[in-house]
Amino acid sequence: MANIPLTKDFNIVLVGFMGTGKTVVGQRLAEILGRKFQDLDNLIEEEVHMTIPEIFSRHGESYFRELEAKMVARVSREKGGVISTGGGVMLRERNVQNLKSNGILIALTASPEVIFQRLEGKEDRPLLEGGDRRQKVEELLGKRQPYYQKADYLIDTTGRTIEEVVEEIFSFLKERGIS
Repeated sequence: MANIPLTKDFNIVLVGFMGTGKTVVGQRLAEILGRKFQDLDNLIEEEVHMTIPEIFSRHGESYFRELEAKMVARVSREKGGVISTGGGVMLRERNVQNLKSNGILIALTASPEVIFQRLEGKEDRPLLEGGDRRQKVEELLGKRQPYYQKADYLIDTTGRTIEEVVEEIFSFLKERGIS
């Protein structure tokens, strides 16, 4: 974590693999703390008037990652919000630097089995298309895990309610005088 005093002006940024609860936890945390909530994927979709699967299908992952990097740069300049990111945002060091420049990064994790169960039936995950979804979850999670370790704090959401996860985040922030 940066050696900068963290204040209410800092963003609280939720990172982690798909299906770990970033959006629902972020929405609840923002509600409790009275902060603005922003979901990066939703912001990207609004910007280009396409869904994430459409972006991947029409333009590919690298195009999406460029859009994502631009959106990260934009929201990182804002203050005092709760930001939910896409699962791959940590893959680019520049994204990590931008997010940490004005925020504290909290990584949500979960077991591969729980992630698979949470994503079952959801067809809006382009990186899981074709082939064995369970295997893809395990492979992608394995590759991305070291990137999530760059967060300031990690929370395993396996077997936990939204309220329990929010309470742990709140306790972590309160200890640091951020809430």
